[in-house]
Amino acid sequence: MTDPTRMSAAALAEALTGGELSSVEATTAHLDRIAAVDGALHAFLHVSGEKALATAREVDTRRAAGEELHPLAGVPIAVKDVVVTRGMPTTAGSRILEGWIPPYDATLVERLKAAGLPILGKTNMDEFAMGSSTEHSAYGNTHNPWDLDRIPGGSGGGSAAAVGGFEAPLAIGTDTGGSIRQPAAVTGTVGVKPTYGGVSRYGLIALASSLDQAGPVTRTVLDSALLHEVIGGHDPHDSTSLDEPLPDLVGAARRGMTGDLTGVRVGVVTELNGEGYQQGVRARFDEALTLLQKAGAEIVEVSCPNFQYALAAYYLILPSEASSNLAKFDGMRFGLRVEPSDGPVTAERVMSATRGAGFGDEVKRRIILGTYALSAGYYDAYYGSAQKVRTLIQRDFAAAFAQADVLVSPTAPTTAFRLGEKLDDPMAMYLNDVATIPANLAGIPGMSLPSGLSDDGLPVGFQILAPARADDRLYRVGAALESLLEAQWGGPLLDRAPELPTTEGSAR
Repeated sequence: MTDPTRMSAAALAEALTGGELSSVEATTAHLDRIAAVDGALHAFLHVSGEKALATAREVDTRRAAGEELHPLAGVPIAVKDVVVTRGMPTTAGSRILEGWIPPYDATLVERLKAAGLPILGKTNMDEFAMGSSTEHSAYGNTHNPWDLDRIPGGSGGGSAAAVGGFEAPLAIGTDTGGSIRQPAAVTGTVGVKPTYGGVSRYGLIALASSLDQAGPVTRTVLDSALLHEVIGGHDPHDSTSLDEPLPDLVGAARRGMTGDLTGVRVGVVTELNGEGYQQGVRARFDEALTLLQKAGAEIVEVSCPNFQYALAAYYLILPSEASSNLAKFDGMRFGLRVEPSDGPVTAERVMSATRGAGFGDEVKRRIILGTYALSAGYYDAYYGSAQKVRTLIQRDFAAAFAQADVLVSPTAPTTAFRLGEKLDDPMAMYLNDVATIPANLAGIPGMSLPSGLSDDGLPVGFQILAPARADDRLYRVGAALESLLEAQWGGPLLDRAPELPTTEGSAR
């Protein structure tokens, strides 16, 4: 039988349902893979082998008893460490939460457990989801499975690397400005940011509350649809949760797998495919457009002129909301507490010492920027102006979707850069999100799927955007393109990734 770690989640689910494989066998295979390669990859911060196997055994027992189970029951999954998990460490990649064990589960984790998915552990990330490379984790870099000297994207590089490195068939990420889609692009995986409010944010450690959204990280479009349907839907614990059913995402993916896109209008966003994009990235994008056209799609060009201001607006809105959300980390209630080494122990001095020791440089940079933007005398000039730009971007999307059913662009302007290459240049790092940020500002859904390899032999991502609440369009178009590309490649792109070295040791 095929190695369980090389099977898609959908194929694993079929094998489990058909009795060809047990959940214990599938889970053990992935835990063994983590033990063998995560010393080199460092995708995981915490591995929960005993709990994952306990869930797997329970699923096997229930299946043997003839119970009707969720289609993904028994398929293992990894969870980004910004999502709280009861009884399992949750650090958000920061020293300030080192060792914190949450007393409750995020809503999406409750839904994963109810569906019977064994949770393998928690994945590495940029501290409090601030970064595009996972180099800002307090616990060390994650490496790209295609080239261990390169970044796996960020902030959710751990989830993307775990899926791309065959340590997990499924993972959960969060996307504030591209933190699911950009890592997917540079690791050759599929990443989906759902419509804002389509997946509950209850139990996510907030970065920017008006931008954050959890979503799937997988190896196929169908797998993302299956996972999205597990975690999506209304949650009364989240006041921003959409009180309406999800579209038929799995049905849309299966329809797309036929490769027929007759009548679908695909809009190419002029402002997301110009100067600054690597030649190989643009070449793979153009080739994918040709395939969509051959599948029956109508290609139209659309302009979103206010996208040129998106990056600047985002880097005012995000730090402003982050400075407010991170104020609770004060050394008083939970997490790290550091007392001053000399002088009186006052609340103010404890907060200062704790935050100085617990927060990394990038977090401090954004807190300072956000606090300044919200300060008296500057609120209207900075934060208020950024919100006006956000409205203009939403209007650009509305006009574009009047001309096209979906919009497309490269996911990121370049392939994965080398570790350390942009660490000392924040602006260069921020530019990696230039194509993904507009979707978060508008609250619309987006997907990245692999469109091939650039001239440097590294994966390239193709981004699809749809109107709010029309996530099913992503899955139909994405599955069609995936089927057409894999027919050309003779199989999934990840089959061409180099094998990872086996090393001693694994995650913490």
